Amino acid sequence: MSITKGEIFVLVGPSGSGKTTSLKMINGLFQPSAGEVLFKGKSLTEYNLQKMRWNMGYVLQQIALFPNMTVKQNIEVIPEMLGWERKKREHAADQLLEKVGLDPASYRNRMPQELSGGEQQRVGIVRALVANPEVILMDEPFSALDPLSRTSLQELVLSLHQELGMTIVFVTHHMNEAIKLGDKIAVMKEGKLVQCDRPEQLLAHPKNEFVHSFFDDTRQAYQETVKEIIMANCYSKVQQRSNQPNVHLNTPLQEVYEILIKHAAVNVQENEKVMGKITREDIFIFLTRSKMKKKNIKNK
Repeated sequence: MSITKGEIFVLVGPSGSGKTTSLKMINGLFQPSAGEVLFKGKSLTEYNLQKMRWNMGYVLQQIALFPNMTVKQNIEVIPEMLGWERKKREHAADQLLEKVGLDPASYRNRMPQELSGGEQQRVGIVRALVANPEVILMDEPFSALDPLSRTSLQELVLSLHQELGMTIVFVTHHMNEAIKLGDKIAVMKEGKLVQCDRPEQLLAHPKNEFVHSFFDDTRQAYQETVKEIIMANCYSKVQQRSNQPNVHLNTPLQEVYEILIKHAAVNVQENEKVMGKITREDIFIFLTRSKMKKKNIKNK
């Protein structure tokens, strides 16, 4: 299994499949029982692990901000260890707080207990990013948050990744989250890699019944067309043509998703007129609603 520089690589699988253990092996906290972990082509055994970890940001499910430190002090822990001057630390922290939607003047001196769960996780993301690491490890960072905060932070991760270009290794057990975020997805089961591929390939060509069933609801929804997204009102009613690719009502969602890997949105047109646009987020909302609808039908 290899991770390409600059991609969002998602580890997905049921509880106990080895996702978090894999992150800890990447970070040098656990030793692999077989094989070895290479970072930039070198075995972890060749690195000073403490210095290497400074080059890897870590965002945890439990958030894990230091409760007796302010937001500013939490963010500046690693830069201070690296010997950054105070002005440089403060400037970097304030810049990133702004990027994640937290006003530095309002938040830098607050204590963690004064923040909501979503705000704490935003600070956790800033703390992971502030020392400019090459790799960010994210261990189910949004699983404890409400759906609105979760969606907002997913969008934040995509935005920061697009702007900063760092490599992200993201752990989740939610298949829709994996599809939404991942450039590449590794499916794990009982400590073993089952399949590793691009999202559209996983959905179209699952390796076995386990992968097929794990992504079953999502895969079935991807067999729908643009028309279903329009009927479900999961699109933006922007009728001005943008400089983006065009799709039609009968275009399969899987084909739309493949286009959205390289483009921010697509124009939906009918009879040469633009009806609106569809983004990756719109498809995610549609998939989530489809899954909830099927679950409600089963429960009746």
